[in-house]
Formats: sequence, structure tokens, C-alpha cells
Amino acid sequence: MSAPNPFVPLPPLTGERLLLRPLEESDLEALYTAASDPLIWAQHPDPLRWQRDSFETRFFQGALSCGSAFVVEDLVTGRIIGSSRFYDWNADTREVAIGYTFLQCQYWGRGYNAEMKHLMLIHAFAWAKRVWFHIGADNIRSRKAIEKIGGKLDSVREDPVNGTAIPYAWYVIE
Repeated sequence: MSAPNPFVPLPPLTGERLLLRPLEESDLEALYTAASDPLIWAQHPDPLRWQRDSFETRFFQGALSCGSAFVVEDLVTGRIIGSSRFYDWNADTREVAIGYTFLQCQYWGRGYNAEMKHLMLIHAFAWAKRVWFHIGADNIRSRKAIEKIGGKLDSVREDPVNGTAIPYAWYVIE
């Protein structure tokens, strides 16, 4: 019998500028609005996620069904500006991954991603010894962002995305 996943159900996580709260089915429209800019996905292994069908089938449905996804709200405006989630919890090794993360472009380079990851890392390290980030190897922007918060490159591995092997950079924070 495996240990329960401590990342389900999620508590809300509140920072100085952000609220991370559990994703709900009713968040679809607002989250899609936040995700509908092609620039967000330009370096991503699945660059068509800005399109409605792709977003719903290859992002939102998985986020909703995993039970460990957040929507990210700007505390000033109350608007949903992105999402992130926990996945691949391994109780035996006390490891979890954080990913499927995006923020609207106007929040890039201003510390919002770092605040979001900080909140998630504090929550994760209540149970985990190691947190993984799987980033498309060509996604330089996301790789630099993880390095800024202390992520160390462990390896580059191929994982399937829509039937195609894609190289992913695996970063770790312990």
C-alpha cells in the first residue's frame, strides 16, 4: 500500500503579490484567457497550448484531474495570471516535481515566478527531500528562471510529448 499523496488536497498558498489556490473546473475560461498568448508557449515543447483545443485537452484536463494544480492569482487585481502544479510524488524517495507552469508575459522578469516557486517549495519541503523541475531543453527562459532560484541541472533526458521524444533538462533543488 502506497503512502497518501500529501499534495492532494492542496491548501491555498499566499505570498506578497500572489495567491496560489487549487484549480477548479470553473477556472477554465479565466485560465485560458491567461494562457492564450502564443509568446507564453514559444519555447515550450508543446507550443500550440495557446490554442483553445490544445489548451483544454493537453493542459487543463490533466491539471484538473491530477488534483495538485494551482491557479495563480494577482492579489492586487484578483485575476488569474497563470498556473503550476505538483506531480510525480514518490513517497519512498520523498521526491516530487513542480511544473506545467506558466505566467502571463507581463509578469515575466519581475519576481513573480520566483515568488510562486518559493511558495510551492516551502509547501513541498514539508514532505519532500528533493524537488524536480522538468524543462524542455530548448526553453532557455524557464531554465534560467530555475537556475536563479537555485535549481541545479542533473541531466537531460528524452520524454514523449504527443508521440515525439523531446529532450528535457532535469533540474533539482534539495
